[in-house]
Parts: sequence; structure tokens; C-alpha cells
Amino acid sequence: MSIAGQFRKLHDNSTPLRLPNVWDAGSARLFEAAGAQAIATTSAGFSWALGYPDGRALPFSETVGSVRRIARVLKVPLSVDIEHGYADDPKTVANHVMQLIDLGIAGINIEDGPDAPTVLAAKISAIRDAVSKSGVDLFINARSDVFLASLVEKARQVDESIARGQIYADAGADGLFVPALAQPADIEKVAAAIRLPLNVMALPGLADAATLGKLGVRRLSAGGGITQVVLGKAKTLAQQFLADGRSDTLDDNPLPYGEIQQLFARLPAK
Repeated sequence: MSIAGQFRKLHDNSTPLRLPNVWDAGSARLFEAAGAQAIATTSAGFSWALGYPDGRALPFSETVGSVRRIARVLKVPLSVDIEHGYADDPKTVANHVMQLIDLGIAGINIEDGPDAPTVLAAKISAIRDAVSKSGVDLFINARSDVFLASLVEKARQVDESIARGQIYADAGADGLFVPALAQPADIEKVAAAIRLPLNVMALPGLADAATLGKLGVRRLSAGGGITQVVLGKAKTLAQQFLADGRSDTLDDNPLPYGEIQQLFARLPAK
């Protein structure tokens, strides 16, 4: 079975696949060692780690470099958030995706954002065509920002998400990601109406994985949440250290040096 096939199979369970999104090779290896069945990236975390704001500002070349470094340290399937594909032209987007497939990825997230659903559908179709012609496999997770970006008025968000899910499925998507979809009744309605595995994003107050599974969710992503918590903690530690220079500031449940070193022992050099 291909790595993409392995990743696809992880969406078949009644309890959602949990993806603690990563921002670099170090976090990817750490989360794999913690027991993650697969690894997904966060475009926000990628951007911040490389010195760019989130939101279609990260050059594709930077993404390629990060993906190459992450793929080197992993054994589990890797899915990459490629935002809008780093281009408006579907053929260019498909070419970008093929470059990432050459690095060994199993899946992608690709978003509509402010674009019309027909735009994302054309990109998905181009990707699926390129993948098919190359004889490889890829899990395409179509992200719709209907809820996250309030693309339509609140009363229409569920129906709009369902409609877009159907469009993206027809274009060749394997999954539908609706970040900020959080109310149980809304989740259940969307999950029942689409023929794709439903992916939601972790948010404060969201039901736990077991409950989400009963509502029809098949994938739960941390999004940029873990990155934000880590950066918040780092900011606090730096402020405390700068304020008084006390070494015990750094004695706050650190991961032991030797344990970190062991994560990267005996990995491929390139």
C-alpha cells in the first residue's frame, strides 16, 4: 500500500484521526515520537517559523525546503498545508504539488479562502489529473473557510459548507476540512450530507474526539493552536529571563537534552 493509501485508511476509524500540526522538522519528529499516527503541517506555523506572516505570504521555495527537512525525519505519513497552492493558475498549483509528492508526502490541504469555490475546484481537478497521469497517489483535503472567514452570513454557513463540499468532491477531493465548524448540530448535519471524511479544527470548547466521532467527524486537526501555545510559553520564559536573569526561570519542565538528542539519532543525513 502506498504512503497515501496508508494515510487514507487512517480516516476510516470511528474515532477521528488526531493530527497535532507541526511547524518544522523538530516538532514533527517530537510529535511522531509522542505517538502521532500521521503528521500534518500548519501553514501558520510554517510561516512564523520562517519569518513570514500567515496568509499566502510564504514563498513556495520556503515550503519545499521545510517539507524536505520534515520528510527526512519521519516514518509516518505526512500531509502538507499548501494554503491556496501558492499560485492562482491550476496547472502551476498542480506542478507545485508534484514537486512535494517527489519529497514523499501523503496528502495536502488546499483552501478556498476568499476565492470562489470554482477556483479551488479547478485546482483540485488539475492536481488529481497530474497525480493520475503520474501513476502516484495523494490524499487531497479541501479546506473551506466558510465558517472561519465568515464567507457567508451565519444562517447560510452550514448549507454553503455542504454545497462546497459537494463541488470539491466532484473535482476529486478526498476529504473536507471546515475549520471553525464547532456546534454539534452543525457538525452532524455537514458530516451526514457530504460523501467525504469530515475534518474539523480543535478550538476551545469543542467536543472531544470520541464525541466528534459519533457526530461523523473523521479527522481532528490542531491547526496553528499548538504553535501558538508554544510561542506564548516561549514569550513568557524570555520575558522572565530578561527581567531578572534568574536561571531557575528555565527550570519549567524542560525536555531533557539527552531525550531530545535521541529523537534525531540514526536518522538519514539527507
